Amino acid sequence: MLENCILLSLFAKENLGRMSEEQLNRYDRLINEPSNDWDIYYWATEAKPAPVEFEHDVLDMLREFTKNRKREQRLRQPDLEYLFEPPR
Repeated sequence: MLENCILLSLFAKENLGRMSEEQLNRYDRLINEPSNDWDIYYWATEAKPAPVEFEHDVLDMLREFTKNRKREQRLRQPDLEYLFEPPR
């Protein structure tokens, strides 16, 4: 689903480098365990409540990111070069 690809890849670029191992594990579960990509989108946009097992700090971070308070243009996924940059 294109919306999730854009949202999750931009979120990952901004946040993965500073997340703890526990948060990375929760993020991995969040993006890989639900069987329906629309569920992740609905939870991130707060259109539907998430199941208790996915209510955690990482989903809260994703929800805040989704609000786009800085009004950034988010029209495409980031280039993958950031994956090869040294951690900040």
